[in-house]
Amino acid sequence: MFKKIALVGIGLIGSSLARVARRENLARHIAISTRSRATLERAEELDLGDSYSLDPKEAVEGADLVIVSVPVGASGAVAEEIAPALKKGAILTDVGSTKASVIAQMQPFVPEGVHFIPGHPLAGTEKSGPDAGFADLFRNRWCIFTPLPDTDPDALEKLSEFWRRCGSNIDTMDPQHHDMTLAIVSHLPHIIAYNIVGTADDLESVTKTEVIKYSASGFRDFTRLAASDPTMWRDVCLHNRDAILEMLARFSEDLASLQRAIRWGDGEKLFDLFTRTRAIRRSIIEAGQEIDAPDFGRQAVDHPAKT
Repeated sequence: MFKKIALVGIGLIGSSLARVARRENLARHIAISTRSRATLERAEELDLGDSYSLDPKEAVEGADLVIVSVPVGASGAVAEEIAPALKKGAILTDVGSTKASVIAQMQPFVPEGVHFIPGHPLAGTEKSGPDAGFADLFRNRWCIFTPLPDTDPDALEKLSEFWRRCGSNIDTMDPQHHDMTLAIVSHLPHIIAYNIVGTADDLESVTKTEVIKYSASGFRDFTRLAASDPTMWRDVCLHNRDAILEMLARFSEDLASLQRAIRWGDGEKLFDLFTRTRAIRRSIIEAGQEIDAPDFGRQAVDHPAKT
């Protein structure tokens, strides 16, 4: 599809893109750039690309498609750095979990004639780094675009087709709607997980209990989310602040209602809530976004054969 793809950032998403692009023959040349020499050397050891550079400007020169896969807080700095080297007609996109902030950071530096199409593949695991990637990461997952008003429809379709060939389903929405939606389906669950695991760790330290040793499956699955990359989630919280605070407020209100039901022994209310929320799990499975297997399907989903 492209003569040259440049991947700026080679963590879980970037390395998965490199693998699937190679497998599906989506580019003649894959250029990889990252600021860490050790990470770049590891990417080269894994044979993820065709060229490797610590300088992102060098990597993006002549690229038809540039994919920025860095923590959202670094998006603006990367855009400013690579802007002079972007060729006219190139497609520039990202994979950030917040879109309004990324657009505000990157758009001012996008040269005329470059097609900037913000994107977000809803795929990932708690692992990070070039070793964490695998070619099937995006299979049957959604990739959401938040195109700007003047986005070229042909460029959007070409980028959409690229992600389809990576295995993704495609949707578009405005940046604010994306950020509010992701605040509830992704950001809030991670924040809750970090908080619960932190509370358990405090309890373990203060009371010398065996919270960690005897972790039940529920707590264990919270720790999976809480093992996600700290830099990425720090930036998500700072760059989707308003939407996250809105969802935290709603969650706190619902939690207070649940607390009252437990305090007053309102079994009917508890049963109704648990019945309603149980159905959500079935809906997710029916939508093909999870499999109905023990351990939430984690052994099958999170440990695929490396490609």
